[in-house]
Amino acid sequence: MNSEFKWGIIGTGGIAKAFANDLGFTKNHKVAAVGSRTSNSAQQFASKYPGCTGYASYSELVADPSLDGVYIATPHNFHKEHTIMALNAGKPVLCEKPFAVNEHEVRSMIDLAQNKGLTLMEAMWTRFLPHIAKVREILARGILGEIFTIHADFGRRLTENNNPRLWEPKLAGGALLDLGIYPVSFSHLVLGAPSSIVAQATFTDKGVDAQTSAVFTYENGAQSIISASSHTQTPCTAHISGFKGFLEIDQQFYCPTAMRIVLHDGSKMEYPNTYKGHGLREQAIEFAHCVRSGNIESPLLPHNESISVMESMDEIRRQVGLRYPNE
Repeated sequence: MNSEFKWGIIGTGGIAKAFANDLGFTKNHKVAAVGSRTSNSAQQFASKYPGCTGYASYSELVADPSLDGVYIATPHNFHKEHTIMALNAGKPVLCEKPFAVNEHEVRSMIDLAQNKGLTLMEAMWTRFLPHIAKVREILARGILGEIFTIHADFGRRLTENNNPRLWEPKLAGGALLDLGIYPVSFSHLVLGAPSSIVAQATFTDKGVDAQTSAVFTYENGAQSIISASSHTQTPCTAHISGFKGFLEIDQQFYCPTAMRIVLHDGSKMEYPNTYKGHGLREQAIEFAHCVRSGNIESPLLPHNESISVMESMDEIRRQVGLRYPNE
């Protein structure tokens, strides 16, 4: 369908702006409304997008009858509350990753979406990128052989960033939920849910994790080694190694990027990066397709997969002793 898909955005932070800007690469997606806690913030955001209405509350936004879907871009601890608000208003929801703070919250969101017959999708945008579609194809074709090892890391030096959502326990801060979700989700994409997890973490003075590492082990003996850090910049690469060779995904593996296959016989296959823009629009395109097709979940990231990923996140937090208020 070529008719415009009208988006309402809850939140006016950096990821909301990046999402709205990336929609500019599409021809049939429109930022139609934005909701903020203050009128000034909403109006400033709305002024950058023609025809966008700024609402001084989230409840006003979800009540807008013109919206086709709502994108939730608030801090982690608000994902459940704002998703349920939008679903109860009859709006399909694309909610930022991590889907929620824990598996119990995720299940409650999914249960409501299923009961109401509304599309609900986790905005783990990496899952919908072209190079990840190629990864799926490579795995399906068995080019690498049986997979034995995954390495994936995501570390950024964020110590000069004072944004409370990164550091405050009440906002579900810390490296794992903000950054570690990417290598965890990547491991699930490649090998599924692990049979066991061993995890370690170091903590900030405020009690959230500064660095977390984990080893996922699978029934066939395969392992995935993942790490996340909010205190140091790491290569942010990913490697999938199998009996026949390995796939190397370049820096910022979670973004559009180049990658290559190196086989045991020495042959190589290069996959250059020709993508334009940030990449957040791919999840929007998939979400709109699901909404218009009457699908409440995407086959690229079904509800049971989001639950499984959050179960792994919960187990890591249990092992390292990372808890948030009101859990």
